[in-house]
Amino acid sequence: MKRILLLLLAAQFMALIAHAEEPLAIERRDSAEVAATMQQNTRKTPFLPTNRRVDRNINKNKFVFKHEFMCGLAASYGTLDASDADILLILDNIDFGLRRTQVLPYIAYAYKDNSSVGLRFGYEYLKGDLGNIDLDLGAAADIGFSLSDVGLKSENFAWSLFHRNYIGLDRRGIVGAILEAEIQVKTGTSSFYMGSGEDINYSRNKNFAARLNINPGIAVYVFPEVCVTVTVGIGGLKYNQVRQLDAYGVETGRRTHSALKFKFNVADIQIGVVAHLWNKKKN
Repeated sequence: MKRILLLLLAAQFMALIAHAEEPLAIERRDSAEVAATMQQNTRKTPFLPTNRRVDRNINKNKFVFKHEFMCGLAASYGTLDASDADILLILDNIDFGLRRTQVLPYIAYAYKDNSSVGLRFGYEYLKGDLGNIDLDLGAAADIGFSLSDVGLKSENFAWSLFHRNYIGLDRRGIVGAILEAEIQVKTGTSSFYMGSGEDINYSRNKNFAARLNINPGIAVYVFPEVCVTVTVGIGGLKYNQVRQLDAYGVETGRRTHSALKFKFNVADIQIGVVAHLWNKKKN
């Protein structure tokens, strides 16, 4: 009888041990499966700062909406004459005038919010006349010269492809910043003359230029479909070629120049008006 009781107690004890080890086995198995899943996910999408993009919410404020068509016009006009040269005290008897006109119509399409591509056409006309100018550095320097009857006229045409990114600076989408990259090709002619009457001499140049320009700026909506833009050139990569011809069209010289330069160019400030042909803001 004692043996039977001992056997029953031993069997019950073994059953209790087996029942206690079963949850531990299940927990170990679940832990192993979780670890294997985490390791597999880590292998598929490793965290590397170079390939994981951080969202800085730059495009949160929409200034231009996807599928908008835009047409715009930028223009500039400037003059310079003898009254603007009073600071040049060493120059006397100044009689000159300079006129510069530039017109830049363009069209653009927004392929996504706050990003657009476009085509621009440009026309530039420059004319300057120098009637007389004298330089006198004084008796001690014994240096002086005089120029008269000198003129310059230049006419150029430009074609460019540009890409613009906009950053809305307010939640209503009225004020925005512009970052523009432009590939431009320019061709044209310029003529130079000196003298008057029968002693006048002419020379003519054929110009070619290719440029990669960076033009930041700002835009402000003055009406729901119309905004005013101001951009300024800060330089980029440029290549220029000038061929000089005489009065008979024979090439007498050639000059090429290329440079990579970044600077704030006051002479390259453009003020424009842009019309949005599809006002997506109403939808």
